[in-house]
Amino acid sequence: MNIENKTVILTGASGGLGTQLAKLLAARGARLILVGRDEDKLSKLVADIGDTAHQHCILTLDLSCIEGIRELVEFCAGIPTGIDVLINNAGINHFSLQENLREDEIEKLLFTNLISPVMLTTRLIPLLASRSSALIVNVGSVLGAIGNPGFATYGASKAGLARFSEALARELHDGPINVMQINPRSINTGMNSENVSQMNHELGIKSDSPEKVAMQILNRIVKGKSGITTLGWPEQLFVKLNALLPTLIDQFFRKNLDLIKSSAVTSQLTHENEQTAPADQPAYSRR
Repeated sequence: MNIENKTVILTGASGGLGTQLAKLLAARGARLILVGRDEDKLSKLVADIGDTAHQHCILTLDLSCIEGIRELVEFCAGIPTGIDVLINNAGINHFSLQENLREDEIEKLLFTNLISPVMLTTRLIPLLASRSSALIVNVGSVLGAIGNPGFATYGASKAGLARFSEALARELHDGPINVMQINPRSINTGMNSENVSQMNHELGIKSDSPEKVAMQILNRIVKGKSGITTLGWPEQLFVKLNALLPTLIDQFFRKNLDLIKSSAVTSQLTHENEQTAPADQPAYSRR
């Protein structure tokens, strides 16, 4: 897809990956609707982009609740140019043993990572279908294809998003909308705590810069092909092995389970010590 002069909705724009995606899309001539929870970061992003033509706008919304989704849908319905691309990039993570997750934390993870993009996509399909060519991009995770200890709920949310993307692509195949999901491996952003980064280093798990991942996503957008893409090697191989020979992947995690559990417990203690928000508003990091 040629994204020049296309109107792009980008959620999670104030995060590390979202910021880099916005810069690349703007450089290609896209008109951006930047959605995030941090107004200062969004304003700085627009300033960094250099919006001399005043064609980009920011929306400070919380998509972890139904009100935020409704506000964004209403805004999109009033855009004179219509919308051409929806990028569901907003997401949260919480590295923890499953038994230590609170109910509100589980609910927040599932709503932000799965329910929110599903609802938003559903409500915006009619607007996208009115274009001659449109695209839905869901940013998932390799953890949605490989069940990693310490990320059970997060992985479940991203696995659900993958099946949603797959089914929706087939459902919309006879129309103007293409649907794709990009599954990055670990990214060096605030999404991952120091505990996760240290654990990944000890396990030999590689991670990518947000700039690299953003460029890979942009390349997929330009190609405009539907489907699910895993980024990174050997992660692409591990995804296939997990589907065909899961016992091989089981062995890796069993061998390293003590390290993973100790890292998760340390991460949980750090999270509790740093928690300053009310119980119904956990201090999550964003991509």
